[in-house]
Amino acid sequence: MSQKSSFEPLPVELKQDNKKLGNVPFRLEYDAHKKGGSWWVPIISIIVALMICAVFILFNGMNPITVYGKMLAGAFGSSFGISETIVKAIPLLLCGLGVAIAYKIAIWNIGAEGQFILGAIGATAVTIFLPNLPGALYIPVMMVVGFAAGAIWGLCTAIPRTYFQVNELISSLMLNYIALLLLDYLVYGPWRDPQGFNFPGTQEFTPYQLLASLGGTRLHFGLIFALAAVILFAFFLAKTRWGYELRLLGANPVAAKNAGINITKHILIVMMISGGLAGFAGAIEVSGVAGRLMYGISPGYGYTAIIVAWLAKLNPWGMIITSVFIGSLIVGGYSVQTIGLPSSFSNMLQGAILFCLIGGEMLSKFKLKKVD
Repeated sequence: MSQKSSFEPLPVELKQDNKKLGNVPFRLEYDAHKKGGSWWVPIISIIVALMICAVFILFNGMNPITVYGKMLAGAFGSSFGISETIVKAIPLLLCGLGVAIAYKIAIWNIGAEGQFILGAIGATAVTIFLPNLPGALYIPVMMVVGFAAGAIWGLCTAIPRTYFQVNELISSLMLNYIALLLLDYLVYGPWRDPQGFNFPGTQEFTPYQLLASLGGTRLHFGLIFALAAVILFAFFLAKTRWGYELRLLGANPVAAKNAGINITKHILIVMMISGGLAGFAGAIEVSGVAGRLMYGISPGYGYTAIIVAWLAKLNPWGMIITSVFIGSLIVGGYSVQTIGLPSSFSNMLQGAILFCLIGGEMLSKFKLKKVD
């Protein structure tokens, strides 16, 4: 294994040309190892992204304040909007945790989308191949199998990374498309509901195979699972030796290796957990929201989870807030359709936030240094 992430930027130094600019007593330096900005970078990134998207709203002849107000009201202006926002936040939170734990050891897992889909497929397989399972066992078995399916998909990225030096960005991205094609094959082919006419999906789950709802809305028991995952994530990362080894491995792989930490073992385990959390999210989504496996089971939760993780700076508690925030953008995007904007406007806003966040993190590593 290489000692550094293949995508870690090399430190560079940008110096002012004093002959052209005069006797300028400073130089601009970029330090790749400098810790990025703290809480202010995500906040400023969101503000700048809102301003950028406001320009596009103006070009469409609309008032940005009206549009953003409509999104806010749609996401938080009613009990239905709040519950829908939290429903969207649940898979984002779980996938975000999966993405974050991989990033903790400098592994770029962008395969959460495929792992999410495999988790949904695994949970559905339980309903198809174990029709006589006692009703009380369905949900536990579906969750375990969903986690395991995502974990195996995560290993499909980790094994080439550790043993053959295959870049995880490429392999995890390619596996997303394989998972998507497998989903299409199943819901259009052997698992398709024969009574579903032209609908590409499996038969509806029985009541025993559905997560219990909370409060008479679409909000379901998966919320409890997601919050429990946050607590466990935070505890193991901060309070255990294993968590310390992960933090050391992410901060300094050379020091971790010299300390006797088995890097290969940690990568394999972490990628299993990372994929498993995304697969767990898929199992929850298919049994808590969709009620069947269907085409388009994920609107891109695995990709959006990258924004969730980075906005929270990989902090599990912060991801509760950022997942709700991104969930509100998705739900709010549905509301702006009533005033003439497409729901995909929320996708543009999410992309602008990610773009500004990456730029802000890079700018925070620059510093002015006085020339001696």
